[in-house]
Amino acid sequence: MQYEWILDVLTDLKAFAKGNGLSALAEQLDDTSLVAAAEIAQVGGTLAGGMALDANKAGRRYCGASAGENA
Repeated sequence: MQYEWILDVLTDLKAFAKGNGLSALAEQLDDTSLVAAAEIAQVGGTLAGGMALDANKAGRRYCGASAGENA
């Protein structure tokens, strides 16, 4: 859970971008969230409690946010 905050920040930024008509930025942040999830899984390896971060699950979780959540 050490790195999950960055995924939350990217999700908030994406929601703001979508809510304010910045569609290209929202799409770029979508890609960035996937890259971040993959790198976190690679660098973080096993997280506290012995649970490994699944980059696919993290990508789905953080890329599925709707614009209405934080805009």
